[in-house]
Amino acid sequence: MSEEKHHHLFHRKKDDEDKATGGEYSETVATGENEYERYKKEEKHDKRKEHLGATGAVGAGAFALYEKHEAKKDSEHAHRHKITEEIAATAAVGAGGYAFHEHHEKKKDHKDAKEASGEKKHHHLFG
Repeated sequence: MSEEKHHHLFHRKKDDEDKATGGEYSETVATGENEYERYKKEEKHDKRKEHLGATGAVGAGAFALYEKHEAKKDSEHAHRHKITEEIAATAAVGAGGYAFHEHHEKKKDHKDAKEASGEKKHHHLFG
């Protein structure tokens, strides 16, 4: 039975890892990256997510404007267009908020990367 291959979602070889690690998962990641590289990678990832959020906000905003125009043009189905416009506007606000959040995450990672690299903080009188 132990010679059979078991395919699981994460392809974990239970018998081999249990013998090697004592049955527990290790919390440390052995990738060889230092702290600075990890923060720079996170910063780049947050920048991509920020751009994705901004793109979603622009797309949803454009769709909301289109539905507003359709509500004026198609008076027979105006109520349906107004509802769709409100939903699209809500999606645009949500995507904008997500982009704003990722922008601040990117700034925090940039600051952490600077501190990890050993750059000294400059203390100013008003900042």
